[in-house]
Amino acid sequence: MPPLQKFHDRNCAGRSIALAFVLAAGASAGCGLSTFTSGLGGSVFGGSSNAGADPAKVNDDELLAAARGDGNFTGALGEVSANCPRIVMPARDNNVTIYESGRAGDALAVMHRGELTRTARECQIEGNRVTVKYGFSGRVLLGPKGRGGAIGLPVKIAMTDAKREAVRAENLKVETSVSLEKPIGYFSAVRTVTFELPLGSRPGEYEINVTFDRNIPGAG
Repeated sequence: MPPLQKFHDRNCAGRSIALAFVLAAGASAGCGLSTFTSGLGGSVFGGSSNAGADPAKVNDDELLAAARGDGNFTGALGEVSANCPRIVMPARDNNVTIYESGRAGDALAVMHRGELTRTARECQIEGNRVTVKYGFSGRVLLGPKGRGGAIGLPVKIAMTDAKREAVRAENLKVETSVSLEKPIGYFSAVRTVTFELPLGSRPGEYEINVTFDRNIPGAG
């Protein structure tokens, strides 16, 4: 069996939110880590999840550390490699802000904001069969109209081929908890996908797109 080929991506999601609540949240972000659930419970695209099985591989703890900003990732988001699909988080859809009903765009009506911040991946290739174990992490910031407790946000994952045509797609939910004392909560998820390469194709021509689903009440 060929050795695993590992790649790590870094993406600093939009940090400038231009809202007063972000400054307040940033001042207290170091108070502690809130509880969270990663939404694993099965893999995307029919693979199997194995988070935590080997700390040297992509796992939940590693991604959560990256979301907090204290991970030791190397490389850059979108790094091109012929041997592994890259993970893409489009700038417009790597964050979502939830407002009070009927007040979209009002900074004082923000309930919470979700941000996708880090990705990582590793690949194993056997003939024309490619297995990608990948993950993403992020955070939720409590807004001026936010309420403490559990917060869940829907995420869409789609794999595209060299022609940017959809090959696989899946929806999942990421969850975390926030409070007035801990206004920033973190989440992460790890997934595995296996696919067959058509003749003449390269794994690096494929992309895994991770975005928030904005089709929810209050999203802006």
